[in-house]
Amino acid sequence: MKMKAPAFTISLLLTFSAAVAQDDDQPGMDRHQLQGEHGFFIAKRMVSGLSQPSAIEFLPNGKALVMQRNLGRITLVDFESGKQTDITGLPEMVVFSDAGAHDIELHPDYENNGWIYISYSEGEEVHSTVVFDRIKLNGTAVSKRERVFTANAFSENQYHFGGRIQFSNGYVFFTIGDRQHRERAQDRSNHIGTIVRLHDDGAIPKDNPFVEPDEEDRDKPLAEIWSYGHRNPQGFYVHPETGELWAHEHGPLGGDELNLIKKGGNYGWPEISYGFEYDGGPIGMGIVSKEGMEQPVWVYVPSIAPSDLVIYAGAAFPQWRGSYLIGSLKLAHLNRLVLRNGAVLVEERLVNGLLGRIRSIAVDAGGYIYLGTDLGEIWKLQPE
Repeated sequence: MKMKAPAFTISLLLTFSAAVAQDDDQPGMDRHQLQGEHGFFIAKRMVSGLSQPSAIEFLPNGKALVMQRNLGRITLVDFESGKQTDITGLPEMVVFSDAGAHDIELHPDYENNGWIYISYSEGEEVHSTVVFDRIKLNGTAVSKRERVFTANAFSENQYHFGGRIQFSNGYVFFTIGDRQHRERAQDRSNHIGTIVRLHDDGAIPKDNPFVEPDEEDRDKPLAEIWSYGHRNPQGFYVHPETGELWAHEHGPLGGDELNLIKKGGNYGWPEISYGFEYDGGPIGMGIVSKEGMEQPVWVYVPSIAPSDLVIYAGAAFPQWRGSYLIGSLKLAHLNRLVLRNGAVLVEERLVNGLLGRIRSIAVDAGGYIYLGTDLGEIWKLQPE
C-alpha cells in the first residue's frame, strides 16, 4: 500500500526563513533592538541571577512563579521591581543532569481553588522518575500539597524526563520522556515515552483510550495513557482556539518533531524516526513511516533542540497571533512557525544567538513574551 506523504514534507515546499536579527547595542546590554519579518521589536532583560528557568507561570497579580530546574527551586519574581523570593516548603527534588524542577501550571479555576501544579524529578540519582503534585501557597510558603501522579518511568539514568503539564476540557495532561529506555516507549505497560490524561485530582477518566484494552493489546496498557511512542516531549500546549493538544519533542541527531496529539495515537519512537544515531547510523530499521503510527506535522533536520512551546494569542504582536513559538536550546533562537490547514507555511528564527539558550516561554496578560535562558536571565519581548 502506498503511504500518504507526511504533511511536513508538503509544507517544506511552501516554507521560507524570514528571520532577520539586528543588534544595535553592545553585548551585555539590558536592551536590544531586533528585526523580524514584521518589523522591529525590543528585547529587554527583566531579571538575572536565576538558574536554568525551565518554566514561567504568571499569577493574576502580574508576578510570576519561575522553576529553577537545576536547583529544584520555585521563585516568585516581581518583574516590576526585580525582586526574587524563593518558595518555601517544597518537596524534595532530585537534581542532576536532566533531573530537577520541570514545569508549573495554574489550575484553570485557580482564583477560586488556589491549586498550582508542579512537576519534578523524584527519587535518587540511581533510581528516579518524574511526578507531579498540586500545591497551595500562603504567601510564599507551601500550605498544602497533594500527589497527583507518579510516573511508572523509573530509571537509573539521568535523561529524558519530559514533565510538561497542560489543562484541557477539565482534564490534566502530562508528558513523560523515554528515560533513554527507547525500547520501552512502545510498551504501554509502563509510562515511559507517553502522554497521560487524568482528572485534576489524579483519578483516571473512564473514556481514556486504554481503560478497556482490546484483546490483542498484550502489553496490558496502563489506563492513564493518552498517547505513546514519544522520545522526550518538552514542549506542550493547548491551542487557544481549537483546543487541540500540540507537543514537540527532541529527536536524536536530527528529527525534532512537532506533533498534533491524538487520543490513543502512537508516535512511532523508536520504530520510526527522521533522526539518526549520534554516531550517524540509522535508528532501528531506518524507516520514517509505518502503518498505524502518526506522522509529525513538522520536522527539524538538523535539530534545534526544542524546549518550551506557546501558541501565541496575545495582543502585543497581532501579526504573530496563531504562531507556534518554540524555544531552541542548541541554536539559541526563538522559532516561529505559521500553520495553515495543518501544514507549516513559514518558519522564522528570531533573536538568533543573542540571548543564549532559550529554555522557557511565557506570555503575560498584555501579550508580551518572556523568554527564560540558560544564562539565568528572563527577557521580555515587546513592540518597538
